[in-house]
Amino acid sequence: MRTRISTMFNIETPIFAFSHCRDVVVEVSKAGGFGVLGATRFTPKELEIELSWIDEHIGGRPYGVDVLIPRQSARARAARVPQPQPQESSRAEPIPAAVHAWTEAVMRQYNVAPLPAEQAEVSTHMETRQATKSPVEHAQELLEVAFKHPIKLMVSALGPPPREVVDRAHGLGIKVCAMIGTLDHAIKQRDAGVDFVVATGTEAGGHTGYISTMVLVPQIVDGVAPLPVLAAGGIGRGRQVAAALALGAEGVWCGSLWLTSQQSEVSPELKERLLAAQSNEAILSKVWSGKNCRILRSGWTDAWEQPGAPPPLAFPVQAALTYQVMRRVTHAKAKDVVTYPVGQIIGQLTESRSVRQIFYDLLAEFAETADRFSAITNDNVPVSKSS
Repeated sequence: MRTRISTMFNIETPIFAFSHCRDVVVEVSKAGGFGVLGATRFTPKELEIELSWIDEHIGGRPYGVDVLIPRQSARARAARVPQPQPQESSRAEPIPAAVHAWTEAVMRQYNVAPLPAEQAEVSTHMETRQATKSPVEHAQELLEVAFKHPIKLMVSALGPPPREVVDRAHGLGIKVCAMIGTLDHAIKQRDAGVDFVVATGTEAGGHTGYISTMVLVPQIVDGVAPLPVLAAGGIGRGRQVAAALALGAEGVWCGSLWLTSQQSEVSPELKERLLAAQSNEAILSKVWSGKNCRILRSGWTDAWEQPGAPPPLAFPVQAALTYQVMRRVTHAKAKDVVTYPVGQIIGQLTESRSVRQIFYDLLAEFAETADRFSAITNDNVPVSKSS
């Protein structure tokens, strides 16, 4: 599978794996793909620990880091130039008391007790950090940590990365890519200087748009040519990898695929829910972060749809609330309430396999698909008289 992307990183297969789990990142890169660590949920100190571990175990293979970089640039922030961001809080406000009270009522409904004192302190610290650090500042702190490690790729979401960040990454020999959901977004990213884009269809888990992968990928491939494009959203089988390449992509980006793996970081209760979930249970909602996000339907997401429920808070305040609530839910092992970003591919993931087995199963089915298409187009295949 030699494409421009695989040549760019000198990898055997252009299969990119997004995960918050360092074990998944390492296993995919060692198998010949490219692991990308989702860094946003970590503090700078935690990210340093994660990246140091990866450096020690990845055997010199390439890997990357994904950071949510809001649109406001570091230069504009330093100059104190106001940059309004619709439906987004540049500096998180405290979670309203009324929302806290409503949340407690939902937790009581599902018998989810408060965290023990020592764990509650961690949750409170995270909420305080969200209230005192803007998303831009948090992203900058994470990038400072990431740039000290031998990463080969920096991934940006939430708009074009600041030009100074792109230039700094390129100066360190680091490629830059961005997640996009529309052609307009792709063009802005191209103009910002990224090396390639990830066309993310609405089937994808996490922050996503409304256009399907089948429609979006060829549109982006044509619209930003000759910039390389990865396809994301609804890709978890070798046949889907082949389809992405047929649409003009130079590789694929998979995230939800690894959540049910044996190395996944999710709790046993969440993994059980994911393995049993149908594709229509991966719903679009602002409940997770305040932004459009595809997540697993649960009692928590249903509660926000009931009469009298508050509207989701702005990003990143809603994300702080979700972090706090899901810590409690995980501690209580409350399977019916747990939720997590996940794509529609989840309906096809019915067993837990090792990351390496998942990766090789992708390649095997891709090869079978390639052989089938080769047979279809082979000159020796008889042509019917009707044609």
